[in-house]
Formats: sequence, C-alpha cells, structure tokens
Amino acid sequence: MLSASALPFLGCEQSRQIGDIQGGFTGVNVERGHLLRDAKSWSTPSSSPSKIRKTKVIIAGGGVAGLAAARALRLQGINDFVMLELEDRAGGNSKGGEVNGITCPLGAHYLPVPSEQAPQAADLRNLLEELGVRQRVAGRWQYDERYLCHSPQERLFFNGAWQDGLLPMQDVSAHTLAQYRQFAKLVEEARKRSNWSIPASNSTLAGVDTASAAITFIVYLNQNGLTDPHLRWYLDYCCRDDYGAGITTVSAWAGMHYFASRHGFHAPGAESSERDGVLTWPEGNGWITHRLALPLGERLLTKRIVTRIEETKHGVEVDAFDVSTQQTERWQAERCIVALPVFVAARVVKNPPTLLQAAAQQARYAPWLVANIHIDKPLLDQGGAAPSWDNVLYGAAGLGYVNAKHQSLQSVPSATVLTYYRALGDMKDGRKQLLERPWGGWRDEILTELSAAHPDLSAKTTQIDITRYGHAMAIPIPNLSGQIGTKPAYLLPKQLLNKEQNSTLNATKNQRLLFAHSDWAGYSVFEEAFAMGHAAGSLK
Repeated sequence: MLSASALPFLGCEQSRQIGDIQGGFTGVNVERGHLLRDAKSWSTPSSSPSKIRKTKVIIAGGGVAGLAAARALRLQGINDFVMLELEDRAGGNSKGGEVNGITCPLGAHYLPVPSEQAPQAADLRNLLEELGVRQRVAGRWQYDERYLCHSPQERLFFNGAWQDGLLPMQDVSAHTLAQYRQFAKLVEEARKRSNWSIPASNSTLAGVDTASAAITFIVYLNQNGLTDPHLRWYLDYCCRDDYGAGITTVSAWAGMHYFASRHGFHAPGAESSERDGVLTWPEGNGWITHRLALPLGERLLTKRIVTRIEETKHGVEVDAFDVSTQQTERWQAERCIVALPVFVAARVVKNPPTLLQAAAQQARYAPWLVANIHIDKPLLDQGGAAPSWDNVLYGAAGLGYVNAKHQSLQSVPSATVLTYYRALGDMKDGRKQLLERPWGGWRDEILTELSAAHPDLSAKTTQIDITRYGHAMAIPIPNLSGQIGTKPAYLLPKQLLNKEQNSTLNATKNQRLLFAHSDWAGYSVFEEAFAMGHAAGSLK
C-alpha cells in the first residue's frame, strides 16, 4: 500500500501533493521550557548592588493569572512592578496567532458570558466592560454582538451527515433518549441543591456534590445506570474539551460542574431556556490577553526563565535567565506573585511551603495539540446542518475544529483557518508522543481524521501550523478527601473561610510570596485563572 504522502488528493482539480503543504511547530518554544528541567547550572548573577535590579512587586509568569494580577496592581495605582515571562509573548494558553494573514487561536478560543450573580466574577465583568465587550443600555447589561458567537454555533458529524448541536440525535433509540432525559434530571437536581458557579472558588456545594470529587465520572454514571454509548460519548467529549481528559479520568464533580455551572443539560423535547451566550474572537481568548498585556510596556520582560524565588529578610529575591543575553538577572522586591504552574513553582521556590508541595504532588497535566489548518477554498459539505463555528466529528480522536472566520459573517465563503484541537490527557505516554512525533506524522493523522467529513480537505489545505502544550492544563482528577483544588486562604471568598483560614488571610498582609494560577483550582479555565490572579494582585 502506498503511504499517505505518496497519494494524490482525491477529487482534486489541482496536482497538489501532501508534501506541498507547508507548516511546522510554532506558538510555544518547547525547548526553552525544558531548559529549566534539564539545566544543571545557570550563569551566576552579579551580586554587586549596582547590578541588582529592584522593584516593588515581581510577577513570575505571564499567563492569564499573571496578567490579571498586573491589572489589579495597576488599578491600585501600583506601577512599580515587572512581569517575567518565559515565552516571546504573554498570554499562556490564551494566545492568538495568524496563518497566511488570517488571525486564529493558538489555544483557548472562547469565554462563556460571566454570570451576573457570581460575586467572584465581578472583576471579569469589569474587565469586559473596560474592553467595551459589555455596556449598560437602558439599565440592562448588553454584550457587543460582534463578540457574541454568531449562529450557527455548533454541529456534529454523525452517521454520515452533519446535524445541529453536539448531542447525537440522528436515528438514536428510545433507550438513548430516555438516558438523555435521566441525565438531564440528575443535572437539574444538582443545580437545585448546590450553588454551582464559575469560578468554583465561590461555590458552596451540598455534601453529596462535594463527595463526587472523590470518584471518577464513569463511576458516577455506572452508579446511576447511565450506560448508553451515545450519552457516554457526548459526556466524554465535553470532559476532554474542557478538562483535557475523559470520563474515566476526571472526577464526577468536574463532569457535573461542566453542565450544572452553565446552561444545564437539555434532553431533546424538554423545555429549556436559551443557551448561555459565548464570547469569541478570531484569535480566541488571545484577543483578551493581548489587551491585558498592552498597558505593561517595558514592565513585561519576555524570554526570561525564572530559576529561583527565595524569601529574604526584607523581601524576595528572584533570579531569571535572559535567553537573549544568556545571562542571569537578579531581582529584589517586596513581594513576588508566583503565577507559575504549581509543578514549576515547586521547583523554583526555595523551601517551598507545604501547601505548594501538596498542590504540585496532586497535579496531573493534560498535554494538548492545536493545529491551525489554512484552506484556500471553502470545503464541500455532505449535507445536513450548515457550517458552524464549532464542528465536531463523532468518535474521532480529536475535538473537531472552529472556523476562525466564523465571526466575520462573510457573504461569500473564501479562504479561512480551521483550528483543530486534540487533548492527550488519556493517551498513554501522551506527552512523549506529542513532543516526539514529527510534524508530518501529526499532519497526516489530522488530515485523515477530518477527511471523514471533508474528503476535499487535503486538496484545499496549503499550510498547517501546530502548537504543542506539554503541560497545558491541570486535570480535575478525583481526590479521596473530596477537596476541589488546593487554594491558599487569600484566594477564597471571606464567607467561605473558617476561623483558621481567616487568621491566615490576615497574616498575608505581610506575606512575601503569593500564589496565583488555575492549577490551584484543580482545573483550568480562564475564569479561575483570572479570579486568582486578581485576588493575589489586590491583596494589600
């Protein structure tokens, strides 16, 4: 049998071969990230007082949490700070890029419209107002239509055709429909007994819901007799999409949180309110992080590998290796906001506190792959639902793709970028495969997978840029204690603190190390990272 690379494209009016497709790995400097893991020693920073750099606050890490902390400092009038960021740009998993002049996401690509009732979402709502995404009109909050995801939002390639929505419906059995209704009832019961919210740090859950954090989602489904393969595929897809791993890996709390904290789960034929709004941009959440980073100017120092964070008698000392100069800088400050993944923080913080060590030991990370596929002509559809923003293939290894030009509402379809996502949290040696498989291997696998729905995809593809995240996000795995995340006291709302934690919160007024990252929530979403960063940056 001929290899895929030797085959011409089926139904192609041009002679393009798979070898003509351009591309490579981009977006994240994997080798730079591994320097911290592999380096045996770093250049010694100058100890001369004249060479030591000083500032009031150091933010280690320029992801969403670090950017939120910087905003909180600026809102308080604190401008004497620096941010030390590993990559060439801030943004973490929420960066945007472009392929052949078309803007597209490199990671997270949407943000649910934040709840008006959740107090912990107030800072995020204020940010969206500041950015012009929401405004008060005639006494009511309204969101800019340009940023609300346009219809049609999502479709599923199922049984050889496209259908509206992602819940499998075409020719499913009465048993499947009954299982849909049963799960919908469980979600609604959970919503009535507990305060599910995003960020989850604002939640006050009933005991039965907290206990669900100690078991996997599949155990919960088994306990409730939910065995239907179509329902299980859908729930597995939702967990992989939000948490990087499926129902056999994530906790039952996480599985229920996906639905109970948002728009619920609506079985076919049941009355339901309109689906919660989704905010999105051509470059995904990179639209937000770019605007958070702009005001920082020279305070944002990129290409810095933080190698040491240590409390001193009068403050904090931080060493950072400058990749451009190949020299180590030494910084001194009153405080350091450690907005690093907990496994990195535990490595670089000298004499790490017990809470940090515990969080690092508990964390399990999902590797992710994001492929931006440039096509020079619109794809042919095989009938059914119209092209949508989110397009998913039933039973596929990947999570489908979003169309970067969906928000443009162009009257005549043209060239665009399809952003394909693949979570590898359940794959054996997933991180190793992500990093060791050559670009051409991923190219062939992705094109083969998507060609089930789009036979003409390969013929119309000109470039595929792949971004790899080895430790993209913390997976919300079961915790036998039933605890959800490992949060420092200052990251919790005051009404949820016990007496001991209140004492800890008061002590943080003089604390020199503050931790902020979505890892502390036990699962990775924009809202958690933003709330934690803002809390750390607001502490006086």
